[in-house]
Amino acid sequence: MATPRAELSSIASSLTDLARRVTALADHARDRGDEELASELFTVERELKAALRRLERAASSNGRTPGR
Repeated sequence: MATPRAELSSIASSLTDLARRVTALADHARDRGDEELASELFTVERELKAALRRLERAASSNGRTPGR
């Protein structure tokens, strides 16, 4: 198995790619006038970006538990 940092980096890259793809779909839905779908997809995009920030914090903490 890859090192934890390498694995986290790979996952972060995947999340970044997914967020870009979801954004493109959301933009397309908005441009077509499908506001309901666009809204849902933009929500997913925000949640993916939040997950990416949390993952990056976890990777930068180098496995340390806060407060220890």
